[in-house]
Amino acid sequence: MSRQIALLRGINVGGHNSFPKARQLALAESLGLEDVSVLLQTGNIVFADPGEPPAETARALRDRIAADLGLAVPVVVRTRDELAAAIAANPFPHAVAEPKSLHVTFLSAVPADTARLDALDPAAFAPDQYRLIGRELYLWCPDGIGRSRLAGAVGRVRLGVTATARNWTTVTRLLALADA
Repeated sequence: MSRQIALLRGINVGGHNSFPKARQLALAESLGLEDVSVLLQTGNIVFADPGEPPAETARALRDRIAADLGLAVPVVVRTRDELAAAIAANPFPHAVAEPKSLHVTFLSAVPADTARLDALDPAAFAPDQYRLIGRELYLWCPDGIGRSRLAGAVGRVRLGVTATARNWTTVTRLLALADA
């Protein structure tokens, strides 16, 4: 069975945008999505492919969240195969052994203008590194994301697309859930 994965940005983070796991499940099912699972409390919803493009699924979820909860929550959706391809494209395979050091920011589209991102001086943020590959921005912070100056710098760069980040453990768990 084909699957899609919805990644909601800013859900239940530091008490902001409270949207409990059970409510996420109920909202997805109210849209007619089937075989729904929610991973963690932070907006990771896996479901049977509804037969519409991921961008349409993202729009439907975003609009329903706004209507039902009054929350403006950006949503990015990937198919199971797109998520698997993002995992396979990881430019930092050595970081997999320390999955908390590796993060993927999922973008709603390939950014049209990456000049501000490209202007970041990699040497100024060493040993941290990033790579933009299509609609994924990979960030490797060997000393941890909380200590990373690069994570803050990359986070401030506006790429003109919706973006939401997940650590490597969550990314691989989402694929496993999509494959279950």
